[in-house]
Amino acid sequence: MTSTDGPPLALQEVLDLVKLPSAGYAQRFMGTRAAYLPGSDYTLTEDLVAGANGLMGMHKAAFGGHVYAQAALAVARAWREVEDQKGAKPSERLDIHTINGFFTRAGIATRPFIYTVTPLTSSRTFSTLSVTAHQPSQPSTNPQGDHFPQADASLPLSPPSFTAICSLKLPEPDSVGVSTQEDPPQKRFASILSSRAPSDWPPAPPVDITGMVELAGADQAGRFPVAVMRKVDMTAHNAGKPVHERRELMLYKLLRPLPTTTDGGPWDANAHVVAHAYVADRNGLLTAGNHVGFGYSLKRAASLSYSFVVHVNAEMAVLREEDGWWVQEMWFPRTAAGRGIVESKIWSPGGVHVATEYQDGLIQGLGVGKL
Repeated sequence: MTSTDGPPLALQEVLDLVKLPSAGYAQRFMGTRAAYLPGSDYTLTEDLVAGANGLMGMHKAAFGGHVYAQAALAVARAWREVEDQKGAKPSERLDIHTINGFFTRAGIATRPFIYTVTPLTSSRTFSTLSVTAHQPSQPSTNPQGDHFPQADASLPLSPPSFTAICSLKLPEPDSVGVSTQEDPPQKRFASILSSRAPSDWPPAPPVDITGMVELAGADQAGRFPVAVMRKVDMTAHNAGKPVHERRELMLYKLLRPLPTTTDGGPWDANAHVVAHAYVADRNGLLTAGNHVGFGYSLKRAASLSYSFVVHVNAEMAVLREEDGWWVQEMWFPRTAAGRGIVESKIWSPGGVHVATEYQDGLIQGLGVGKL
Protein backbone atom coordinates (compact mmCIF):
# COMPACT_ATOMS: atom_id res chain seq x y z
CA MET A 1 0.00 0.00 0.00
CA THR A 2 1.31 3.45 -0.86
CA SER A 3 0.01 6.96 -0.32
CA THR A 4 -1.15 8.61 -3.53
CA ASP A 5 -1.00 12.28 -4.37
CA GLY A 6 -3.86 14.28 -5.80
CA PRO A 7 -7.56 14.55 -4.95
CA PRO A 8 -9.92 11.58 -5.26
CA LEU A 9 -11.56 11.15 -8.65
CA ALA A 10 -15.17 12.07 -9.36
CA LEU A 11 -17.48 9.53 -10.98
CA GLN A 12 -17.15 11.07 -14.43
CA GLU A 13 -13.38 10.52 -14.19
CA VAL A 14 -12.95 7.15 -12.50
CA LEU A 15 -15.77 5.45 -14.47
CA ASP A 16 -14.98 7.07 -17.81
CA LEU A 17 -15.62 4.78 -20.79
CA VAL A 18 -14.51 4.78 -24.42
CA LYS A 19 -16.39 2.96 -27.16
CA LEU A 20 -14.55 0.14 -28.92
CA PRO A 21 -15.42 -1.45 -32.27
CA SER A 22 -18.50 -3.64 -31.96
CA ALA A 23 -18.40 -7.43 -32.23
CA GLY A 24 -21.54 -8.49 -34.08
CA TYR A 25 -24.60 -7.73 -31.95
CA ALA A 26 -22.41 -7.02 -28.94
CA GLN A 27 -21.11 -3.56 -28.09
CA ARG A 28 -17.72 -3.10 -26.46
CA PHE A 29 -16.36 -0.45 -24.10
CA MET A 30 -13.15 0.10 -22.13
CA GLY A 31 -12.55 1.94 -18.88
CA THR A 32 -9.83 4.58 -19.06
CA ARG A 33 -8.88 5.05 -15.41
CA ALA A 34 -7.39 2.82 -12.72
CA ALA A 35 -9.77 1.30 -10.19
CA TYR A 36 -9.55 2.30 -6.54
CA LEU A 37 -7.34 -0.01 -4.47
CA PRO A 38 -8.65 -0.09 -0.88
CA GLY A 39 -5.95 0.81 1.61
CA SER A 40 -3.54 2.21 -0.98
CA ASP A 41 -4.44 5.66 0.32
CA TYR A 42 -3.31 5.04 3.90
CA THR A 43 -0.35 6.97 5.26
CA LEU A 44 1.97 4.10 6.09
CA THR A 45 3.73 3.47 9.38
CA GLU A 46 5.68 0.40 10.50
CA ASP A 47 2.85 -0.55 12.84
CA LEU A 48 0.27 -0.20 10.08
CA VAL A 49 2.28 -2.34 7.65
CA ALA A 50 2.73 -5.01 10.31
CA GLY A 51 -0.96 -4.87 11.18
CA ALA A 52 -2.00 -5.09 7.55
CA ASN A 53 0.15 -8.18 7.08
CA GLY A 54 -1.69 -9.75 10.01
CA LEU A 55 -5.09 -8.80 8.62
CA MET A 56 -5.58 -10.21 5.11
CA GLY A 57 -2.06 -9.16 4.10
CA MET A 58 -1.49 -6.21 1.80
CA HIS A 59 -4.70 -5.72 -0.16
CA LYS A 60 -4.12 -6.28 -3.88
CA ALA A 61 -7.58 -6.64 -5.43
CA ALA A 62 -9.25 -3.66 -7.07
CA PHE A 63 -12.40 -2.29 -5.44
CA GLY A 64 -15.25 -4.46 -6.71
CA GLY A 65 -17.66 -1.55 -6.91
CA HIS A 66 -15.61 -0.20 -9.81
CA VAL A 67 -16.25 -3.04 -12.25
CA TYR A 68 -19.81 -3.44 -10.95
CA ALA A 69 -20.79 0.19 -11.52
CA GLN A 70 -18.80 0.62 -14.73
CA ALA A 71 -20.34 -2.53 -16.21
CA ALA A 72 -23.83 -1.17 -15.51
CA LEU A 73 -22.82 2.16 -17.03
CA ALA A 74 -21.64 0.33 -20.15
CA VAL A 75 -25.03 -1.40 -20.34
CA ALA A 76 -26.84 1.94 -20.08
CA ARG A 77 -24.62 3.45 -22.80
CA ALA A 78 -25.16 0.45 -25.08
CA TRP A 79 -28.92 0.60 -24.66
CA ARG A 80 -29.00 4.32 -25.37
CA GLU A 81 -27.30 3.58 -28.69
CA VAL A 82 -29.98 1.00 -29.48
CA GLU A 83 -32.68 3.55 -28.62
CA ASP A 84 -30.99 6.23 -30.71
CA GLN A 85 -30.92 3.87 -33.69
CA LYS A 86 -34.66 3.31 -33.24
CA GLY A 87 -35.31 7.05 -32.92
CA ALA A 88 -36.76 6.71 -29.42
CA LYS A 89 -38.18 9.86 -27.84
CA PRO A 90 -37.00 10.89 -24.33
CA SER A 91 -40.31 9.65 -22.90
CA GLU A 92 -39.69 6.22 -24.46
CA ARG A 93 -36.25 5.62 -22.97
CA LEU A 94 -35.65 2.83 -20.45
CA ASP A 95 -33.54 3.24 -17.32
CA ILE A 96 -31.63 0.84 -15.08
CA HIS A 97 -33.97 -1.30 -12.99
CA THR A 98 -31.68 -4.05 -11.62
CA ILE A 99 -28.03 -5.05 -11.72
CA ASN A 100 -27.31 -8.70 -10.89
CA GLY A 101 -23.58 -9.29 -10.89
CA PHE A 102 -21.10 -12.08 -10.16
CA PHE A 103 -17.42 -11.61 -9.33
CA THR A 104 -15.34 -14.39 -10.86
CA ARG A 105 -11.76 -13.10 -10.75
CA ALA A 106 -9.99 -10.49 -8.61
CA GLY A 107 -9.51 -7.24 -10.49
CA ILE A 108 -6.08 -5.66 -11.06
CA ALA A 109 -6.29 -1.93 -10.41
CA THR A 110 -3.57 -1.00 -12.90
CA ARG A 111 -5.23 -2.67 -15.91
CA PRO A 112 -8.40 -1.55 -17.69
CA PHE A 113 -11.68 -3.42 -17.67
CA ILE A 114 -13.02 -4.21 -21.14
CA TYR A 115 -16.78 -4.72 -21.36
CA THR A 116 -18.84 -6.70 -23.85
CA VAL A 117 -22.56 -5.85 -23.72
CA THR A 118 -25.08 -8.14 -25.41
CA PRO A 119 -28.85 -7.53 -25.68
CA LEU A 120 -30.87 -10.49 -24.40
CA THR A 121 -34.52 -9.44 -24.58
CA SER A 122 -36.22 -6.31 -25.82
CA SER A 123 -39.68 -4.81 -25.44
CA ARG A 124 -41.20 -1.35 -25.29
CA THR A 125 -41.24 -1.23 -21.48
CA PHE A 126 -38.69 -3.79 -20.23
CA SER A 127 -35.41 -5.11 -21.64
CA THR A 128 -32.45 -7.16 -20.43
CA LEU A 129 -28.78 -7.19 -21.38
CA SER A 130 -25.73 -9.16 -20.31
CA VAL A 131 -22.31 -7.67 -19.70
CA THR A 132 -18.98 -9.42 -19.24
CA ALA A 133 -15.78 -7.74 -18.08
CA HIS A 134 -12.27 -8.91 -18.93
CA GLN A 135 -8.85 -7.46 -18.20
CA PRO A 136 -5.66 -7.77 -20.25
CA SER A 137 -3.46 -10.68 -19.20
CA GLN A 138 -0.42 -8.39 -19.29
CA PRO A 139 0.27 -4.87 -17.97
CA SER A 140 -1.13 -1.76 -19.60
CA THR A 141 0.83 -0.20 -22.44
CA ASN A 142 0.94 2.88 -20.21
CA PRO A 143 3.66 2.09 -17.62
CA GLN A 144 1.85 4.31 -15.09
CA GLY A 145 -1.02 1.83 -14.94
CA ASP A 146 -3.61 4.57 -15.41
CA HIS A 147 -5.02 6.75 -18.22
CA PHE A 148 -5.29 3.56 -20.25
CA PRO A 149 -4.72 4.00 -24.01
CA GLN A 150 -7.12 2.32 -26.42
CA ALA A 151 -4.25 0.08 -27.51
CA ASP A 152 -4.79 -1.85 -24.26
CA ALA A 153 -7.99 -3.27 -25.76
CA SER A 154 -5.86 -5.20 -28.26
CA LEU A 155 -3.85 -6.99 -25.57
CA PRO A 156 -4.56 -10.68 -24.82
CA LEU A 157 -7.38 -11.04 -22.30
CA SER A 158 -7.61 -13.00 -19.05
CA PRO A 159 -10.73 -15.03 -18.21
CA PRO A 160 -13.75 -12.93 -17.19
CA SER A 161 -13.43 -10.89 -14.01
CA PHE A 162 -17.13 -10.12 -13.74
CA THR A 163 -20.42 -10.88 -15.42
CA ALA A 164 -23.90 -9.48 -14.91
CA ILE A 165 -27.42 -9.35 -16.23
CA CYS A 166 -29.07 -5.95 -16.09
CA SER A 167 -32.69 -5.04 -16.64
CA LEU A 168 -33.98 -1.68 -17.84
CA LYS A 169 -37.52 -0.42 -17.43
CA LEU A 170 -39.72 2.36 -18.72
CA PRO A 171 -40.48 4.95 -15.98
CA GLU A 172 -44.05 4.83 -14.68
CA PRO A 173 -46.09 6.75 -12.09
CA ASP A 174 -47.23 5.06 -8.89
CA SER A 175 -50.18 2.76 -9.57
CA VAL A 176 -53.34 4.54 -8.38
CA GLY A 177 -51.02 6.71 -6.26
CA VAL A 178 -49.86 3.78 -4.10
CA SER A 179 -46.34 3.97 -2.59
CA THR A 180 -45.42 2.21 0.66
CA GLN A 181 -42.23 1.93 2.73
CA GLU A 182 -41.09 1.71 6.34
CA ASP A 183 -40.10 4.80 8.30
CA PRO A 184 -36.78 6.14 7.01
CA PRO A 185 -33.61 6.10 9.14
CA GLN A 186 -33.87 9.87 9.43
CA LYS A 187 -36.90 9.15 11.66
CA ARG A 188 -35.97 5.82 13.27
CA PHE A 189 -32.48 7.03 14.23
CA ALA A 190 -33.31 10.71 14.62
CA SER A 191 -31.67 11.06 18.04
CA ILE A 192 -28.38 9.65 16.73
CA LEU A 193 -28.34 11.52 13.43
CA SER A 194 -29.29 14.82 15.04
CA SER A 195 -26.48 14.59 17.61
CA ARG A 196 -24.05 16.18 15.15
CA ALA A 197 -23.88 17.58 11.64
CA PRO A 198 -23.36 14.99 8.87
CA SER A 199 -19.90 16.33 8.06
CA ASP A 200 -18.86 15.99 11.72
CA TRP A 201 -19.07 12.20 11.72
CA PRO A 202 -15.71 10.50 11.04
CA PRO A 203 -14.87 9.55 7.46
CA ALA A 204 -15.68 6.05 6.29
CA PRO A 205 -12.39 4.15 6.75
CA PRO A 206 -10.37 3.19 3.65
CA VAL A 207 -10.38 -0.37 5.04
CA ASP A 208 -13.07 -0.86 7.69
CA ILE A 209 -11.49 -3.65 9.70
CA THR A 210 -11.45 -2.85 13.42
CA GLY A 211 -7.77 -3.66 13.86
CA MET A 212 -6.78 -1.56 10.85
CA VAL A 213 -8.86 1.41 11.97
CA GLU A 214 -7.27 1.30 15.42
CA LEU A 215 -3.78 1.24 13.89
CA ALA A 216 -4.38 3.89 11.24
CA GLY A 217 -6.71 6.13 13.20
CA ALA A 218 -10.35 6.90 12.52
CA ASP A 219 -9.62 10.28 10.94
CA GLN A 220 -8.08 9.07 7.66
CA ALA A 221 -10.47 9.88 4.83
CA GLY A 222 -8.30 8.37 2.10
CA ARG A 223 -8.93 8.91 -1.60
CA PHE A 224 -12.13 6.96 -2.19
CA PRO A 225 -13.57 8.09 -5.54
CA VAL A 226 -17.08 9.22 -6.47
CA ALA A 227 -18.45 10.24 -3.06
CA VAL A 228 -17.65 11.82 0.28
CA MET A 229 -18.65 9.26 2.90
CA ARG A 230 -19.15 9.57 6.66
CA LYS A 231 -19.71 6.73 9.11
CA VAL A 232 -22.25 7.22 11.88
CA ASP A 233 -21.27 5.80 15.28
CA MET A 234 -23.87 3.11 15.96
CA THR A 235 -21.96 1.46 18.83
CA ALA A 236 -24.49 2.34 21.53
CA HIS A 237 -27.46 1.35 19.38
CA ASN A 238 -25.92 -2.03 18.50
CA ALA A 239 -24.75 -2.91 22.02
CA GLY A 240 -26.25 -6.18 23.24
CA LYS A 241 -28.11 -6.91 20.01
CA PRO A 242 -27.64 -10.09 17.95
CA VAL A 243 -25.78 -9.54 14.68
CA HIS A 244 -28.88 -9.64 12.49
CA GLU A 245 -30.50 -6.79 14.46
CA ARG A 246 -27.53 -4.43 14.31
CA ARG A 247 -27.38 -1.50 11.92
CA GLU A 248 -24.66 0.63 10.33
CA LEU A 249 -25.36 4.00 8.73
CA MET A 250 -23.22 5.68 6.07
CA LEU A 251 -23.87 9.23 4.90
CA TYR A 252 -22.69 10.25 1.45
CA LYS A 253 -22.85 12.81 -1.34
CA LEU A 254 -21.02 13.21 -4.63
CA LEU A 255 -17.47 14.53 -4.67
CA ARG A 256 -18.38 16.73 -7.61
CA PRO A 257 -21.73 17.46 -9.24
CA LEU A 258 -22.62 15.08 -12.04
CA PRO A 259 -24.39 16.45 -15.13
CA THR A 260 -28.03 15.44 -15.35
CA THR A 261 -28.98 15.28 -19.01
CA THR A 262 -32.51 14.23 -19.92
CA ASP A 263 -31.86 13.59 -23.61
CA GLY A 264 -30.11 10.25 -23.19
CA GLY A 265 -26.64 11.77 -22.90
CA PRO A 266 -23.75 9.92 -21.22
CA TRP A 267 -24.39 11.36 -17.76
CA ASP A 268 -28.13 10.92 -17.43
CA ALA A 269 -29.99 9.54 -14.41
CA ASN A 270 -28.47 6.09 -14.98
CA ALA A 271 -25.05 7.48 -14.05
CA HIS A 272 -26.52 8.50 -10.70
CA VAL A 273 -27.94 5.00 -10.22
CA VAL A 274 -24.50 3.49 -10.72
CA ALA A 275 -23.05 6.05 -8.29
CA HIS A 276 -25.28 4.59 -5.57
CA ALA A 277 -24.28 1.05 -6.56
CA TYR A 278 -20.60 2.03 -6.41
CA VAL A 279 -20.93 3.53 -2.94
CA ALA A 280 -23.07 0.69 -1.56
CA ASP A 281 -20.32 -1.85 -2.27
CA ARG A 282 -17.80 -0.14 0.00
CA ASN A 283 -16.63 -1.97 3.14
CA GLY A 284 -19.81 -4.01 3.59
CA LEU A 285 -18.20 -7.44 3.91
CA LEU A 286 -15.42 -6.01 6.08
CA THR A 287 -17.99 -4.46 8.41
CA ALA A 288 -19.84 -7.77 8.56
CA GLY A 289 -16.55 -9.39 9.53
CA ASN A 290 -16.22 -6.95 12.42
CA HIS A 291 -19.69 -7.84 13.68
CA VAL A 292 -19.07 -11.61 13.63
CA GLY A 293 -15.78 -11.36 15.52
CA PHE A 294 -13.14 -11.08 12.79
CA GLY A 295 -12.19 -7.47 13.45
CA TYR A 296 -8.69 -8.52 14.51
CA SER A 297 -8.44 -11.81 12.63
CA LEU A 298 -9.97 -11.39 9.19
CA LYS A 299 -8.37 -13.75 6.70
CA ARG A 300 -10.43 -13.07 3.61
CA ALA A 301 -13.39 -11.02 2.42
CA ALA A 302 -14.47 -11.01 -1.21
CA SER A 303 -17.72 -10.45 -3.10
CA LEU A 304 -19.30 -13.37 -4.91
CA SER A 305 -22.64 -11.92 -6.00
CA TYR A 306 -24.24 -8.50 -5.71
CA SER A 307 -27.75 -7.44 -6.69
CA PHE A 308 -28.96 -3.85 -6.79
CA VAL A 309 -32.66 -3.07 -7.28
CA VAL A 310 -33.97 0.42 -8.01
CA HIS A 311 -37.50 0.79 -6.60
CA VAL A 312 -38.35 4.16 -8.13
CA ASN A 313 -37.92 5.86 -11.48
CA ALA A 314 -34.23 6.59 -12.07
CA GLU A 315 -34.79 10.34 -11.95
CA MET A 316 -35.48 9.98 -8.20
CA ALA A 317 -31.95 8.57 -7.75
CA VAL A 318 -30.27 11.78 -8.95
CA LEU A 319 -27.80 13.12 -6.38
CA ARG A 320 -28.09 16.91 -6.17
CA GLU A 321 -25.72 18.92 -3.99
CA GLU A 322 -28.52 21.13 -2.71
CA ASP A 323 -30.50 18.11 -1.46
CA GLY A 324 -27.87 17.12 1.12
CA TRP A 325 -26.66 13.74 2.35
CA TRP A 326 -27.95 10.33 1.27
CA VAL A 327 -28.11 7.44 3.77
CA GLN A 328 -26.99 3.85 3.32
CA GLU A 329 -28.59 1.67 6.01
CA MET A 330 -26.68 -1.61 6.28
CA TRP A 331 -27.28 -4.86 8.16
CA PHE A 332 -26.07 -8.47 8.19
CA PRO A 333 -28.89 -11.04 8.25
CA ARG A 334 -26.88 -14.25 7.77
CA THR A 335 -23.35 -15.63 8.11
CA ALA A 336 -22.53 -19.31 7.46
CA ALA A 337 -20.30 -21.63 5.41
CA GLY A 338 -17.55 -19.03 5.21
CA ARG A 339 -19.93 -16.53 3.62
CA GLY A 340 -22.04 -13.63 4.75
CA ILE A 341 -24.90 -11.46 3.51
CA VAL A 342 -24.77 -7.68 3.44
CA GLU A 343 -28.10 -5.99 2.84
CA SER A 344 -28.52 -2.25 2.44
CA LYS A 345 -31.27 0.23 1.77
CA ILE A 346 -30.45 3.46 -0.03
CA TRP A 347 -32.41 6.42 1.33
CA SER A 348 -32.69 9.86 -0.24
CA PRO A 349 -32.06 13.00 1.85
CA GLY A 350 -35.84 13.38 2.00
CA GLY A 351 -36.36 9.85 3.37
CA VAL A 352 -37.41 7.98 0.21
CA HIS A 353 -36.34 4.33 -0.08
CA VAL A 354 -34.74 4.49 -3.52
CA ALA A 355 -32.87 1.18 -3.87
CA THR A 356 -31.82 -2.02 -2.11
CA GLU A 357 -28.49 -3.86 -2.20
CA TYR A 358 -28.17 -7.61 -1.52
CA GLN A 359 -24.63 -8.97 -1.51
CA ASP A 360 -23.21 -12.41 -0.75
CA GLY A 361 -19.49 -12.86 -0.25
CA LEU A 362 -16.67 -14.67 1.49
CA ILE A 363 -16.10 -13.69 5.13
CA GLN A 364 -13.42 -15.90 6.65
CA GLY A 365 -11.39 -15.51 9.82
CA LEU A 366 -7.99 -16.69 10.95
CA GLY A 367 -9.51 -18.30 14.02
CA VAL A 368 -12.90 -18.94 15.58
CA GLY A 369 -15.19 -15.93 15.35
CA LYS A 370 -16.86 -14.59 18.48
CA LEU A 371 -20.33 -13.08 18.22
